[in-house]
Amino acid sequence: MRTYFTFFVLLSTMITVAQINTYEISFENAVHHEASVQAIFSNLDMDTLSVLMSRTSPGRYALHEFAKNVYGFKAMDSKGNLLKVNRPNPYEWDISGHDGSVKIEYTLFANRGDGTYSQVDETHAHLNIPATFIYAPKLHERKIEVTFKVREDLNWKVATQLPMVSGTTYWAPNLYYFMDSPTEISDFTMKSFQLDSKKIQLVLHHNGTEAEADTYFEKVKKVVLAEKEVYGELPDFDYDTYTFLACYIPNASGDGMEHRNSTILTSTRSLANGGMARNIGTVSHEFFHAWNVERIRPKTLEPFDFEAANMSGELWFAEGFTSYYTNLILCRAGLISTKEYVEGLAGRFNYVWNSPARQFFNPIEMSFQAPFVDAATSVDPVNRENTFISYYSYGSVLGLALDLSLRQNNLNLDDYMKMVWQQYGKKEIPYTIDNLHAVLNQYAGKALGDAFFNNYIYKSNMPNYNALFQSVGVTLQQSNDNPYFGFSLSINEDGNGARIRRNPKIGSPAYKAQLDKGDVILNINNIPFSEGQKIADYLEQFNIGDSLKVSFSRFGNAKTTTLIPEPHPGYSIRLMEDVDQVPTADMLKKRKEWLKTE
Repeated sequence: MRTYFTFFVLLSTMITVAQINTYEISFENAVHHEASVQAIFSNLDMDTLSVLMSRTSPGRYALHEFAKNVYGFKAMDSKGNLLKVNRPNPYEWDISGHDGSVKIEYTLFANRGDGTYSQVDETHAHLNIPATFIYAPKLHERKIEVTFKVREDLNWKVATQLPMVSGTTYWAPNLYYFMDSPTEISDFTMKSFQLDSKKIQLVLHHNGTEAEADTYFEKVKKVVLAEKEVYGELPDFDYDTYTFLACYIPNASGDGMEHRNSTILTSTRSLANGGMARNIGTVSHEFFHAWNVERIRPKTLEPFDFEAANMSGELWFAEGFTSYYTNLILCRAGLISTKEYVEGLAGRFNYVWNSPARQFFNPIEMSFQAPFVDAATSVDPVNRENTFISYYSYGSVLGLALDLSLRQNNLNLDDYMKMVWQQYGKKEIPYTIDNLHAVLNQYAGKALGDAFFNNYIYKSNMPNYNALFQSVGVTLQQSNDNPYFGFSLSINEDGNGARIRRNPKIGSPAYKAQLDKGDVILNINNIPFSEGQKIADYLEQFNIGDSLKVSFSRFGNAKTTTLIPEPHPGYSIRLMEDVDQVPTADMLKKRKEWLKTE
């Protein structure tokens, strides 16, 4: 997908007007989430023009079937005569009998403002291109022009990485570039700054104040500068511009999605109501993708397929290592404290460390699961609690381990990422897992490189985190005092007992007691739940090692079982000085180098 921009300027001067596919979109019925779309494909040399709605979206790894939101479809020739339309499958229209030109009109329903779908209402037109515009696969190399007919009565403006033709008309060198160019149309605020001759701009659609926007933009600047430090330079953005498209409004859906020269940031949290601190993590994650995934790009994502899901075994690196840097960058930028960063590592660490899923899949195989989990939908029950670890989290804790391992040898993950960038990302050469392995061997030596990949990537072993954390003056301590039951409960709707909400984890006390999702715990040791009682308060009256009689209901049948609580498997991660331990001078030096703190 990255090759589409090469030589496009030269090619565009050779393309005649007849070889341009044109689109127009308007929003007269925005109040009911509808957009009117028109597409013209001219100078056709095929008897039947096949057009599709995409089934995927750049940055996502699952199918989404955008055709479901298209209706009122009709096709005409250049004289306005209606043409025959055949539907060979749910997302394709075959149009025949044309005179060399086909004009298509349809209505799009759009009401999800995130990084994948589109949303049209009277606050904005938030457009992800694959979810919005029909396309002709056989004409994918043609130049595209699109006109956004903005609602002037709502003071709408256009923000996009697409270059402007004039007014509200923009263009793309080909289909792939068009599909990778999200667009925000609203009464937004724009802030920008120059860095190394490149413009970094924040398009902010929110209901807050100008002062809030200014404060938030300063945080964005700090993130950009800290991430540039990792790689030593910014990517070569097209038109020397990178755009954050941020929608922080009540009708949005929380998300973030990277693109070649821009990223979508959506949240229901306003800057005044927690978003100032909580939304900036998405900025950190998505901007890091400007290097790692957009240009340091897995070969398995090339070319990006708009009709099927690309399966990639590299997401532990592309998404996971990016996730490792997400909060690390916030710490380096001074946006969270060292204490907040270190203690915040515990959540992902415990999730990965205690998951039974590692017995089934290694990080590569977990990455293969993306088409089933990346905002994919299904109605049948699955056993993800026992069989899946997010490649975001898995890769994040492995990135942490690799970084601390390298630092024990006076190396670091930043310089490894720089080397991958120089050899693959900067040259836009898609990489394989073997390439990542080879670069690590080149950077850190064959022994360390082979040990990391052979044990933790091709297999699902776990590093010695206790020793790694100790090297930077951090403790890893198990919380043995609290009893662990192995189930997640919620009070039943009728107030009679508590229902098990998730599949018990393999090997947990609940699993051993043969309890299952959907079972209703009526009482434990004949002690009923009190009205209004919290689950945690109810369970704290039982102790580790107690043999508990659990009375429960399954499919309306009363049953009993015996459950023995175990020590909680979770760990806390804390600075040594916060648990009355004294880190050595070398530990503190390594910590300072790791977190780049004073």
